[in-house]
Amino acid sequence: MAALRSLGRLVAKKSLKHSSSVGRNQHVRYLSNGLPGLSETHQMLRQTCRDFADKELKPIAGQIDKDCTYPKKQVKMLGELGLLCVDIAEEDGGTGLDYLAYAIAMEEISRGCATAGVITSVNNSLYLGPIKAYATPAQKEKFMKPFLNGDRVGCFALSEPGNGSDAGAASTMAKLDGDEWVLNGTKSWITNGYESEASVVFATTDKSKKHKGISAFLVPKPTAGLSLGKKEDKLGIKASSTCNLIFEDCRIPKENLLGEPGFGFKIAMQTLDAGRIGIAAQALGIAQAAFECAIDYAQKRKAFGEPISKMQMIQTKLADMEVQIESSRLLTWKAAMLKDTKKPYTKEAAMAKLAASEAATNVAHQAIQVLGGMGYVRDMPAERHYRDARITEIYEGTSEIQRLVIAGQLLKEYHAS
Repeated sequence: MAALRSLGRLVAKKSLKHSSSVGRNQHVRYLSNGLPGLSETHQMLRQTCRDFADKELKPIAGQIDKDCTYPKKQVKMLGELGLLCVDIAEEDGGTGLDYLAYAIAMEEISRGCATAGVITSVNNSLYLGPIKAYATPAQKEKFMKPFLNGDRVGCFALSEPGNGSDAGAASTMAKLDGDEWVLNGTKSWITNGYESEASVVFATTDKSKKHKGISAFLVPKPTAGLSLGKKEDKLGIKASSTCNLIFEDCRIPKENLLGEPGFGFKIAMQTLDAGRIGIAAQALGIAQAAFECAIDYAQKRKAFGEPISKMQMIQTKLADMEVQIESSRLLTWKAAMLKDTKKPYTKEAAMAKLAASEAATNVAHQAIQVLGGMGYVRDMPAERHYRDARITEIYEGTSEIQRLVIAGQLLKEYHAS
Protein backbone atom coordinates (compact mmCIF):
# COMPACT_ATOMS: atom_id res chain seq x y z
CA MET A 1 0.00 0.00 0.00
CA ALA A 2 3.02 2.28 0.21
CA ALA A 3 2.78 2.72 -3.54
CA LEU A 4 -0.49 4.55 -2.98
CA ARG A 5 1.06 7.16 -0.73
CA SER A 6 -0.22 10.02 -2.91
CA LEU A 7 -3.55 8.45 -3.80
CA GLY A 8 -4.17 7.55 -0.18
CA ARG A 9 -4.26 11.20 0.79
CA LEU A 10 -7.32 11.65 -1.38
CA VAL A 11 -9.05 8.56 -0.01
CA ALA A 12 -8.53 9.87 3.52
CA LYS A 13 -10.28 13.14 2.79
CA LYS A 14 -13.82 12.87 4.07
CA SER A 15 -14.84 15.84 1.96
CA LEU A 16 -14.91 13.70 -1.14
CA LYS A 17 -18.60 12.89 -1.35
CA HIS A 18 -20.90 12.48 -4.29
CA SER A 19 -23.03 15.53 -4.90
CA SER A 20 -26.35 13.68 -5.34
CA SER A 21 -28.15 10.52 -4.33
CA VAL A 22 -28.31 9.59 -8.02
CA GLY A 23 -24.53 9.78 -8.18
CA ARG A 24 -24.18 7.68 -5.05
CA ASN A 25 -26.55 5.00 -6.31
CA GLN A 26 -24.79 4.81 -9.67
CA HIS A 27 -21.47 4.59 -7.89
CA VAL A 28 -22.57 1.64 -5.75
CA ARG A 29 -24.14 -0.15 -8.69
CA TYR A 30 -21.07 0.37 -10.84
CA LEU A 31 -18.56 -0.86 -8.27
CA SER A 32 -20.60 -3.82 -7.05
CA ASN A 33 -21.18 -4.89 -10.65
CA GLY A 34 -17.47 -4.80 -11.52
CA LEU A 35 -15.22 -7.78 -12.07
CA PRO A 36 -14.43 -9.93 -9.02
CA GLY A 37 -10.83 -10.50 -8.11
CA LEU A 38 -9.41 -6.98 -8.27
CA SER A 39 -6.83 -6.48 -5.56
CA GLU A 40 -7.52 -4.16 -2.67
CA THR A 41 -5.11 -1.66 -4.21
CA HIS A 42 -6.93 -1.71 -7.55
CA GLN A 43 -10.34 -1.40 -5.90
CA MET A 44 -9.13 1.51 -3.80
CA LEU A 45 -7.61 3.17 -6.83
CA ARG A 46 -10.81 2.76 -8.83
CA GLN A 47 -12.98 4.34 -6.17
CA THR A 48 -10.47 7.10 -5.50
CA CYS A 49 -10.29 8.06 -9.17
CA ARG A 50 -14.06 7.96 -9.54
CA ASP A 51 -14.53 10.20 -6.50
CA PHE A 52 -11.92 12.61 -7.83
CA ALA A 53 -13.52 12.65 -11.27
CA ASP A 54 -16.97 13.36 -9.80
CA LYS A 55 -15.70 16.17 -7.58
CA GLU A 56 -13.01 17.85 -9.69
CA LEU A 57 -13.41 16.86 -13.35
CA LYS A 58 -17.06 16.33 -14.17
CA PRO A 59 -18.14 19.81 -12.98
CA ILE A 60 -15.63 21.60 -15.24
CA ALA A 61 -15.68 19.31 -18.30
CA GLY A 62 -18.43 21.13 -20.16
CA GLN A 63 -17.05 24.63 -19.59
CA ILE A 64 -13.45 23.87 -20.58
CA ASP A 65 -14.82 22.18 -23.70
CA LYS A 66 -16.73 25.35 -24.63
CA ASP A 67 -13.81 27.64 -23.83
CA CYS A 68 -11.07 25.31 -25.17
CA THR A 69 -9.22 26.01 -21.90
CA TYR A 70 -6.44 23.71 -20.68
CA PRO A 71 -7.36 22.42 -17.18
CA LYS A 72 -4.06 23.39 -15.57
CA LYS A 73 -5.33 23.24 -11.98
CA GLN A 74 -6.84 19.78 -12.43
CA VAL A 75 -3.71 18.48 -14.21
CA LYS A 76 -1.65 19.63 -11.25
CA MET A 77 -4.02 17.80 -8.91
CA LEU A 78 -3.72 14.65 -11.03
CA GLY A 79 0.04 14.94 -10.72
CA GLU A 80 -0.09 15.38 -6.96
CA LEU A 81 -2.17 12.21 -6.73
CA GLY A 82 0.41 10.25 -8.71
CA LEU A 83 -1.91 9.75 -11.69
CA LEU A 84 0.50 11.18 -14.28
CA CYS A 85 3.15 8.55 -13.56
CA VAL A 86 1.14 5.51 -12.55
CA ASP A 87 3.55 2.75 -13.63
CA ILE A 88 6.81 4.61 -12.99
CA ALA A 89 8.77 2.90 -10.23
CA GLU A 90 8.78 4.45 -6.76
CA GLU A 91 12.56 4.65 -6.77
CA ASP A 92 12.28 6.89 -9.83
CA GLY A 93 9.69 9.08 -8.11
CA GLY A 94 6.59 7.47 -9.63
CA THR A 95 3.50 5.88 -8.12
CA GLY A 96 4.84 2.36 -8.61
CA LEU A 97 1.64 0.65 -9.70
CA ASP A 98 1.03 -1.66 -12.67
CA TYR A 99 -0.60 -1.19 -16.07
CA LEU A 100 -3.92 -2.57 -14.89
CA ALA A 101 -3.95 0.26 -12.35
CA TYR A 102 -3.20 2.69 -15.17
CA ALA A 103 -6.12 1.36 -17.26
CA ILE A 104 -8.47 1.62 -14.28
CA ALA A 105 -7.35 5.18 -13.52
CA MET A 106 -7.63 6.22 -17.18
CA GLU A 107 -11.21 4.99 -17.45
CA GLU A 108 -12.38 6.83 -14.35
CA ILE A 109 -10.57 10.07 -15.23
CA SER A 110 -11.98 9.98 -18.77
CA ARG A 111 -15.46 9.28 -17.44
CA GLY A 112 -15.21 12.63 -15.67
CA CYS A 113 -13.49 14.53 -18.49
CA ALA A 114 -12.18 13.10 -21.76
CA THR A 115 -9.73 15.98 -22.14
CA ALA A 116 -8.17 15.24 -18.77
CA GLY A 117 -8.03 11.62 -19.89
CA VAL A 118 -6.02 12.28 -23.02
CA ILE A 119 -3.62 14.61 -21.19
CA THR A 120 -3.10 11.86 -18.60
CA SER A 121 -2.67 9.23 -21.31
CA VAL A 122 -0.06 11.14 -23.28
CA ASN A 123 2.08 11.89 -20.23
CA ASN A 124 1.87 8.36 -18.83
CA SER A 125 2.23 6.15 -21.87
CA LEU A 126 3.48 8.16 -24.84
CA TYR A 127 5.97 10.44 -23.10
CA LEU A 128 7.08 8.65 -19.92
CA GLY A 129 6.67 5.15 -21.40
CA PRO A 130 9.60 5.25 -23.86
CA ILE A 131 11.73 7.23 -21.40
CA LYS A 132 11.16 4.59 -18.73
CA ALA A 133 12.19 1.85 -21.15
CA TYR A 134 15.14 3.44 -22.98
CA ALA A 135 16.48 6.51 -21.17
CA THR A 136 19.86 6.69 -19.47
CA PRO A 137 19.97 7.68 -15.79
CA ALA A 138 21.02 11.20 -16.80
CA GLN A 139 18.13 11.44 -19.27
CA LYS A 140 15.68 10.25 -16.62
CA GLU A 141 16.92 12.90 -14.24
CA LYS A 142 16.29 15.66 -16.78
CA PHE A 143 13.34 14.41 -18.82
CA MET A 144 11.42 12.15 -16.44
CA LYS A 145 11.59 13.31 -12.82
CA PRO A 146 10.32 16.88 -13.49
CA PHE A 147 7.31 15.42 -15.35
CA LEU A 148 5.83 13.29 -12.58
CA ASN A 149 3.94 15.67 -10.30
CA GLY A 150 1.84 17.75 -12.69
CA ASP A 151 4.13 20.78 -12.86
CA ARG A 152 5.14 19.73 -16.37
CA VAL A 153 3.73 17.44 -19.03
CA GLY A 154 5.37 15.93 -22.09
CA CYS A 155 4.27 15.04 -25.60
CA PHE A 156 5.00 12.48 -28.33
CA ALA A 157 5.89 13.50 -31.88
CA LEU A 158 5.57 10.68 -34.42
CA SER A 159 2.89 11.61 -36.98
CA GLU A 160 3.66 13.92 -39.89
CA PRO A 161 1.46 15.77 -42.38
CA GLY A 162 2.25 13.25 -45.10
CA ASN A 163 2.62 9.92 -43.33
CA GLY A 164 -0.42 9.47 -41.06
CA SER A 165 -0.54 5.80 -40.12
CA ASP A 166 2.70 5.03 -41.99
CA ALA A 167 5.02 5.56 -39.02
CA GLY A 168 8.00 4.22 -40.98
CA ALA A 169 7.88 7.03 -43.52
CA ALA A 170 9.29 9.80 -41.34
CA SER A 171 10.48 12.71 -43.48
CA THR A 172 11.72 14.71 -40.50
CA MET A 173 15.50 14.41 -40.63
CA ALA A 174 18.15 14.44 -37.90
CA LYS A 175 21.82 14.87 -38.81
CA LEU A 176 24.77 14.70 -36.43
CA ASP A 177 26.88 17.84 -36.53
CA GLY A 178 29.75 17.57 -34.07
CA ASP A 179 28.24 17.20 -30.62
CA GLU A 180 24.73 18.15 -31.71
CA TRP A 181 21.85 16.66 -33.63
CA VAL A 182 20.19 19.04 -36.10
CA LEU A 183 16.46 18.39 -36.69
CA ASN A 184 14.44 19.59 -39.69
CA GLY A 185 10.83 18.75 -40.50
CA THR A 186 7.26 18.96 -39.21
CA LYS A 187 5.38 16.76 -36.79
CA SER A 188 1.59 16.95 -36.78
CA TRP A 189 -1.38 16.21 -34.49
CA ILE A 190 0.70 16.65 -31.34
CA THR A 191 -1.46 16.44 -28.20
CA ASN A 192 -0.22 18.71 -25.38
CA GLY A 193 1.72 20.59 -28.09
CA TYR A 194 1.37 24.00 -26.45
CA GLU A 195 1.51 22.98 -22.78
CA SER A 196 4.28 20.37 -22.92
CA GLU A 197 7.83 21.21 -21.88
CA ALA A 198 9.54 18.30 -23.64
CA SER A 199 8.83 15.87 -26.44
CA VAL A 200 9.87 12.42 -27.62
CA VAL A 201 10.55 13.09 -31.31
CA PHE A 202 11.12 10.56 -34.09
CA ALA A 203 13.32 11.50 -37.06
CA THR A 204 15.18 9.72 -39.84
CA THR A 205 18.93 9.49 -39.29
CA ASP A 206 19.68 7.13 -42.20
CA LYS A 207 17.24 7.31 -45.11
CA SER A 208 18.75 4.31 -46.88
CA LYS A 209 17.62 2.00 -44.06
CA LYS A 210 13.98 3.13 -44.26
CA HIS A 211 12.19 2.32 -40.97
CA LYS A 212 15.41 0.92 -39.52
CA GLY A 213 16.96 4.33 -40.03
CA ILE A 214 14.58 6.15 -37.68
CA SER A 215 15.85 7.30 -34.28
CA ALA A 216 14.18 8.81 -31.21
CA PHE A 217 15.21 12.04 -29.52
CA LEU A 218 14.39 13.97 -26.35
CA VAL A 219 13.73 17.60 -27.20
CA PRO A 220 13.14 20.23 -24.50
CA LYS A 221 10.51 22.92 -25.09
CA PRO A 222 11.02 25.71 -25.76
CA THR A 223 14.26 25.35 -27.69
CA ALA A 224 15.82 27.33 -30.54
CA GLY A 225 14.67 26.13 -33.95
CA LEU A 226 11.42 24.63 -32.67
CA SER A 227 8.19 26.51 -33.27
CA LEU A 228 4.53 25.61 -32.85
CA GLY A 229 1.83 25.67 -35.49
CA LYS A 230 -1.69 26.94 -34.87
CA LYS A 231 -3.92 25.20 -32.37
CA GLU A 232 -6.23 22.89 -34.29
CA ASP A 233 -9.96 23.59 -33.96
CA LYS A 234 -11.17 20.07 -33.19
CA LEU A 235 -14.47 18.24 -33.01
CA GLY A 236 -13.84 16.93 -29.48
CA ILE A 237 -11.34 16.87 -26.58
CA LYS A 238 -11.23 20.60 -27.24
CA ALA A 239 -9.52 21.65 -24.01
CA SER A 240 -6.29 19.87 -24.95
CA SER A 241 -4.09 21.62 -27.47
CA THR A 242 -3.21 19.88 -30.74
CA CYS A 243 -0.71 21.45 -33.11
CA ASN A 244 2.31 20.97 -35.39
CA LEU A 245 5.86 20.95 -34.08
CA ILE A 246 8.04 22.66 -36.69
CA PHE A 247 11.79 21.99 -36.63
CA GLU A 248 14.05 24.38 -38.53
CA ASP A 249 17.72 23.68 -37.86
CA CYS A 250 16.77 22.75 -34.31
CA ARG A 251 19.93 21.78 -32.44
CA ILE A 252 19.90 19.45 -29.45
CA PRO A 253 22.82 17.84 -27.58
CA LYS A 254 24.19 14.55 -28.91
CA GLU A 255 23.27 12.87 -25.62
CA ASN A 256 19.57 13.55 -26.24
CA LEU A 257 19.36 10.49 -28.48
CA LEU A 258 16.92 8.06 -26.83
CA GLY A 259 18.16 4.48 -27.08
CA GLU A 260 20.48 3.54 -29.94
CA PRO A 261 20.57 5.02 -33.47
CA GLY A 262 17.97 3.27 -35.60
CA PHE A 263 15.89 2.16 -32.59
CA GLY A 264 13.20 4.77 -33.24
CA PHE A 265 10.69 2.61 -35.10
CA LYS A 266 10.98 -0.14 -32.49
CA ILE A 267 10.51 2.39 -29.69
CA ALA A 268 7.50 3.91 -31.44
CA MET A 269 5.76 0.58 -32.03
CA GLN A 270 6.34 -0.60 -28.45
CA THR A 271 5.07 2.73 -27.14
CA LEU A 272 1.93 2.58 -29.28
CA ASP A 273 1.19 -1.00 -28.18
CA ALA A 274 1.13 0.15 -24.57
CA GLY A 275 -0.57 3.45 -25.38
CA ARG A 276 -3.47 1.66 -27.03
CA ILE A 277 -4.42 0.20 -23.66
CA GLY A 278 -4.67 3.73 -22.31
CA ILE A 279 -6.80 4.91 -25.23
CA ALA A 280 -9.04 1.86 -24.84
CA ALA A 281 -9.52 2.88 -21.21
CA GLN A 282 -10.20 6.48 -22.23
CA ALA A 283 -12.85 5.25 -24.66
CA LEU A 284 -14.37 3.12 -21.89
CA GLY A 285 -14.62 6.17 -19.65
CA ILE A 286 -16.39 8.16 -22.36
CA ALA A 287 -18.75 5.25 -23.04
CA GLN A 288 -19.51 4.85 -19.32
CA ALA A 289 -20.25 8.56 -18.99
CA ALA A 290 -22.59 8.48 -21.99
CA PHE A 291 -24.32 5.38 -20.66
CA GLU A 292 -24.87 6.92 -17.22
CA CYS A 293 -26.27 10.04 -18.86
CA ALA A 294 -28.68 7.92 -20.91
CA ILE A 295 -29.92 5.70 -18.10
CA ASP A 296 -30.38 8.62 -15.72
CA TYR A 297 -32.44 10.51 -18.31
CA ALA A 298 -34.46 7.40 -19.22
CA GLN A 299 -35.52 6.97 -15.59
CA LYS A 300 -36.58 10.62 -15.23
CA ARG A 301 -38.14 11.40 -18.62
CA LYS A 302 -41.78 10.44 -18.83
CA ALA A 303 -43.82 9.67 -21.92
CA PHE A 304 -47.39 8.36 -22.01
CA GLY A 305 -47.46 8.60 -18.23
CA GLU A 306 -44.40 6.41 -17.50
CA PRO A 307 -40.61 6.73 -17.49
CA ILE A 308 -39.24 5.92 -20.95
CA SER A 309 -36.96 3.36 -19.27
CA LYS A 310 -40.01 1.07 -19.23
CA MET A 311 -40.21 1.08 -23.01
CA GLN A 312 -38.76 -2.04 -24.61
CA MET A 313 -36.91 -0.09 -27.33
CA ILE A 314 -35.13 1.99 -24.69
CA GLN A 315 -34.36 -1.12 -22.63
CA THR A 316 -32.88 -2.79 -25.71
CA LYS A 317 -30.59 0.17 -26.30
CA LEU A 318 -29.46 0.23 -22.67
CA ALA A 319 -28.81 -3.52 -22.68
CA ASP A 320 -26.72 -3.34 -25.86
CA MET A 321 -24.75 -0.41 -24.47
CA GLU A 322 -23.96 -2.31 -21.27
CA VAL A 323 -22.83 -5.40 -23.19
CA GLN A 324 -20.46 -3.34 -25.34
CA ILE A 325 -18.97 -1.54 -22.36
CA GLU A 326 -18.44 -4.65 -20.22
CA SER A 327 -17.00 -6.63 -23.15
CA SER A 328 -14.56 -3.85 -23.96
CA ARG A 329 -13.57 -3.51 -20.32
CA LEU A 330 -12.68 -7.21 -20.16
CA LEU A 331 -10.51 -6.90 -23.28
CA THR A 332 -8.79 -3.80 -21.91
CA TRP A 333 -8.04 -5.35 -18.53
CA LYS A 334 -6.80 -8.54 -20.21
CA ALA A 335 -4.36 -6.57 -22.35
CA ALA A 336 -3.12 -4.68 -19.29
CA MET A 337 -2.68 -7.91 -17.32
CA LEU A 338 -0.71 -9.49 -20.17
CA LYS A 339 1.61 -6.49 -20.21
CA ASP A 340 2.03 -6.66 -16.44
CA THR A 341 3.01 -10.34 -16.65
CA LYS A 342 5.46 -9.59 -19.50
CA LYS A 343 3.54 -11.70 -22.01
CA PRO A 344 2.90 -10.67 -25.64
CA TYR A 345 0.01 -8.24 -25.79
CA THR A 346 0.19 -6.51 -29.19
CA LYS A 347 -2.91 -8.27 -30.53
CA GLU A 348 -4.86 -7.88 -27.30
CA ALA A 349 -4.04 -4.16 -27.03
CA ALA A 350 -5.24 -3.63 -30.60
CA MET A 351 -8.39 -5.64 -29.89
CA ALA A 352 -9.09 -3.62 -26.76
CA LYS A 353 -8.53 -0.32 -28.52
CA LEU A 354 -10.70 -1.33 -31.47
CA ALA A 355 -13.55 -2.68 -29.36
CA ALA A 356 -13.56 0.12 -26.79
CA SER A 357 -13.28 2.97 -29.29
CA GLU A 358 -16.08 1.63 -31.47
CA ALA A 359 -18.15 0.96 -28.35
CA ALA A 360 -17.61 4.55 -27.20
CA THR A 361 -18.82 5.96 -30.50
CA ASN A 362 -21.85 3.67 -30.62
CA VAL A 363 -22.80 4.11 -26.96
CA ALA A 364 -22.51 7.89 -27.26
CA HIS A 365 -24.62 7.76 -30.43
CA GLN A 366 -27.31 5.67 -28.74
CA ALA A 367 -27.25 7.94 -25.67
CA ILE A 368 -28.26 10.84 -27.91
CA GLN A 369 -31.08 8.70 -29.32
CA VAL A 370 -32.32 7.99 -25.80
CA LEU A 371 -32.26 11.69 -24.94
CA GLY A 372 -33.84 12.71 -28.24
CA GLY A 373 -33.74 16.47 -28.79
CA MET A 374 -32.09 17.02 -25.41
CA GLY A 375 -29.17 14.92 -26.60
CA TYR A 376 -28.45 17.40 -29.36
CA VAL A 377 -27.97 20.48 -27.20
CA ARG A 378 -25.11 21.58 -24.99
CA ASP A 379 -27.32 21.80 -21.93
CA MET A 380 -26.75 18.05 -21.65
CA PRO A 381 -23.33 16.35 -21.83
CA ALA A 382 -24.45 13.70 -24.33
CA GLU A 383 -23.37 15.68 -27.39
CA ARG A 384 -19.92 16.27 -25.85
CA HIS A 385 -19.49 12.55 -25.17
CA TYR A 386 -20.37 11.91 -28.81
CA ARG A 387 -17.77 14.41 -30.04
CA ASP A 388 -15.11 13.18 -27.61
CA ALA A 389 -15.67 9.52 -28.48
CA ARG A 390 -14.96 9.92 -32.17
CA ILE A 391 -11.23 10.61 -31.82
CA THR A 392 -10.62 7.35 -29.98
CA GLU A 393 -11.18 5.52 -33.29
CA ILE A 394 -8.44 7.62 -34.92
CA TYR A 395 -5.44 8.46 -32.75
CA GLU A 396 -2.79 5.92 -31.74
CA GLY A 397 -3.83 3.91 -34.78
CA THR A 398 -7.15 4.08 -36.60
CA SER A 399 -9.67 1.26 -36.40
CA GLU A 400 -8.44 0.14 -39.81
CA ILE A 401 -4.87 -0.10 -38.52
CA GLN A 402 -6.04 -2.04 -35.45
CA ARG A 403 -7.67 -4.61 -37.70
CA LEU A 404 -4.45 -4.95 -39.69
CA VAL A 405 -2.46 -5.41 -36.48
CA ILE A 406 -4.91 -8.03 -35.19
CA ALA A 407 -4.94 -9.93 -38.48
CA GLY A 408 -1.15 -9.81 -38.75
CA GLN A 409 -0.72 -11.23 -35.26
CA LEU A 410 -3.34 -13.90 -35.93
CA LEU A 411 -1.58 -15.04 -39.08
CA LYS A 412 1.74 -15.22 -37.21
CA GLU A 413 0.16 -17.33 -34.49
CA TYR A 414 -1.43 -19.78 -36.90
CA HIS A 415 1.70 -19.96 -39.07
CA ALA A 416 3.78 -20.75 -35.97
CA SER A 417 1.41 -23.54 -34.98
